[in-house]
Amino acid sequence: MRTIAITNQKGGCGKTTTAVNLAAALAVRGYRTLIVDLDPQGHATLGFGWVPENMEKTIYDVLVSSDVALPQILQPTAVQNLMLAPCNVLLSGAESQLAGMHDREYVLRNRFATVEPFFDYCIIDCAPSLSLLTLNALVAADDVIIPVQTHYYAIEGLKQVMETLEIVQNHFSPGLKIGGILLTLAERRTLLSQDVQRQMRQYFGSLVLQTVIHRSVRLAEAPSAGQSVITYDPQCLGAIEYNQLAEEICHEKIGITETDCVHI
Repeated sequence: MRTIAITNQKGGCGKTTTAVNLAAALAVRGYRTLIVDLDPQGHATLGFGWVPENMEKTIYDVLVSSDVALPQILQPTAVQNLMLAPCNVLLSGAESQLAGMHDREYVLRNRFATVEPFFDYCIIDCAPSLSLLTLNALVAADDVIIPVQTHYYAIEGLKQVMETLEIVQNHFSPGLKIGGILLTLAERRTLLSQDVQRQMRQYFGSLVLQTVIHRSVRLAEAPSAGQSVITYDPQCLGAIEYNQLAEEICHEKIGITETDCVHI
């Protein structure tokens, strides 16, 4: 199972949108995919039509209790081959309970052992903060994808994210790789957006993914229908671009190799 954490310490960058739609795009390609909602806001859970407050067992229970195994909380989605590990606001209380555990940074990685044989990909939607939950996600991950809004402030924020990832690699997870920086919420008609994209590619080079996600009405509408944009409107721009991202991530068609996922 290849585990990919979707993370950025800055909110509003399309992190959950990317997690939901990348997971769906991988699943429709036939990959057995798991999406883990590790953001206490529960937006990825909502994005697949589940009401977080109505969930009896969530990823919170898996993290804080060894009596609850990950397979026990998994929920189906409308996308074939895609399962959801949901969460709700209770997850915000996991921080204090994890803090007292032995090997607290490795809890999520250890819990994944029960599902690894059954999935090809696991996508983790992280909270927009550097918390113990996010640290667990990064330690459990093979790769990190960093969604970055095409604004000038985002460039400075990205430098902080890269520094954080380097610390995680040095102290907890030497094998952690940057799967790519994903440019999101791009505007086709504004010079500012184009200028930021150019600067990002000049500064970070091959770390910036080829795929760019543009603003899309359908992307904004899909969560209200409890669907990914992949199923909500398969022909829209958002669906096309997230399908392109899935191809790039799983190295289909566009000729990307494993060596393009560089170490920090």
